[in-house]
Amino acid sequence: MTRRAPALVLAALGGGLHALALAWPFAWAPPGMSPGQPVWWLQVLSLVLLAGVLQRAPTWPQAALRGWVFALAMLTGTFWWLYISMHTYGGLAAPLTVAAVVGLAGFLAVYYGVAGGVYGALCAKRRVHPVWAAVLFAALWTLAELLRGHWFTGFPWGASGYAHLDGPLAAWPRYVGVYGTGAVAALLSASVLALLGALAQPRGWWAPALTVLTLGVVSWCLPGPAEPLARTGSIVAGPPPGSAGWLDVTLLQGNIPQDEKFQPGKGVPDALHWYGQQLMAVDTSLVVGPETAVPLLPGDLPPGYWDMLQNRFAKGDGAALLGIPLGNLEAGYTNSVIGLKPGQPAVYEYAKHHLVPFGEFIPLGFRWFTELMHIPLGDFNRGAVGQPSFDWQGQRLAPNICYEDLFGEELGARFRNPATAPTIFVNVSNIGWFGNSVAIDQHLHISRMRAREFERPFVRATNTGATVVIDHLGRVTYALPRLTRGVLVGTVEGRTVTTPFAWWVSRFGLVPLWLLALGLVAAAVLVRGLRLPR
Repeated sequence: MTRRAPALVLAALGGGLHALALAWPFAWAPPGMSPGQPVWWLQVLSLVLLAGVLQRAPTWPQAALRGWVFALAMLTGTFWWLYISMHTYGGLAAPLTVAAVVGLAGFLAVYYGVAGGVYGALCAKRRVHPVWAAVLFAALWTLAELLRGHWFTGFPWGASGYAHLDGPLAAWPRYVGVYGTGAVAALLSASVLALLGALAQPRGWWAPALTVLTLGVVSWCLPGPAEPLARTGSIVAGPPPGSAGWLDVTLLQGNIPQDEKFQPGKGVPDALHWYGQQLMAVDTSLVVGPETAVPLLPGDLPPGYWDMLQNRFAKGDGAALLGIPLGNLEAGYTNSVIGLKPGQPAVYEYAKHHLVPFGEFIPLGFRWFTELMHIPLGDFNRGAVGQPSFDWQGQRLAPNICYEDLFGEELGARFRNPATAPTIFVNVSNIGWFGNSVAIDQHLHISRMRAREFERPFVRATNTGATVVIDHLGRVTYALPRLTRGVLVGTVEGRTVTTPFAWWVSRFGLVPLWLLALGLVAAAVLVRGLRLPR
């Protein structure tokens, strides 16, 4: 027990470091780090600690426990802000809220515990070639990440690849996506551990050293996307390769208090007045309002309001994308985005596909839990995957709502046909449920990762932040301060290039990553050459 306790402490420490690596949450940051930004080397260090405690586990059950403890700390530290939505805004008792957050983290941590147990059974306390051990660690880590991201509707928030938006692995997402980038990071971490262990030996250091060197050279040499060229006024200076031209945008951030947002006498009239006022005054090519910017069904709006919106964009050279609920009691309701532009025969509609458990649909058997909270919840209908884009001024604008941008494989379904693939992604969100927490930074980095994967810009209109424009390189080019009411005006360049990741994920989904990871684990079990000769 005395030996096991320090290992569990190290596992928990590693998990905590992983959570910090996704977005540094503190106002103070060491040199070279910034508040709210990912820290790639801290994520690598966290997996070095995980691989180390797994390799030293005397039995596979102890390895499984260490993997589970690591993930418990990692996940609790990543989405602790769920406490704010359930307790502060939902009114759930604090002890029940803590139990719910830790329980969710503990349930999802089981995937990593199983992966740790398998790794311990195959590698711990055995004479295994260090490169094989590193490959197996990366494969099992990737399987755990994929399982967390897909089973029971999936909750991949905080996947390890999000720590590598900057740094030496930043070129990988456009080829292998966030999960593939996380796999490369896991391989690098386990190889670094093997190299550190081998340096104390008279021989055997060259194989892990070669692995680390190869990963470094490949990461350095991977071609990246083309830089955008300068734009002066409305003229593009020499159209860059893959450019779809520029679009002037206005993004609205109402900062409606979350505890008032759906209150008839408070947030609802405030939202209708402020957003209506801004929509009337906007003079850019496109205006975007956040998720449920209009918090009522069209039929429940004040007399004349719906007609006012339609008439405002029925002529002229401006268009709008606005978050609004749609539907009726008979057909069901959807969390939607509408598009208004001159000359269209009918209002454009996008219905959210990937719904939030407990927020937009209630899982079977959990209605008792949602009834403990005072949050406006509902069972929404799902929209289809790969819904048509909103065409406007030469751009194909692809809306996604809230954490739908977390599922790159679903956004990738739009890229099967390059002629209809989006040129710009538009995310409308309301992260007000989670207060002024690191959730805002983490969600921003999710959109940045999608921009890198697909080489597409993102415009994000949110209720409380982060309301930003992200270019196709994943860089924030325009931003509003969080938790303020404001209007952001900027320009965005649409893109038409199909990245390698967009090509294969649009055809095969994430099946290639599943097969590769499973194949490597199967090889580790079946190939006798896994162990070093005695």
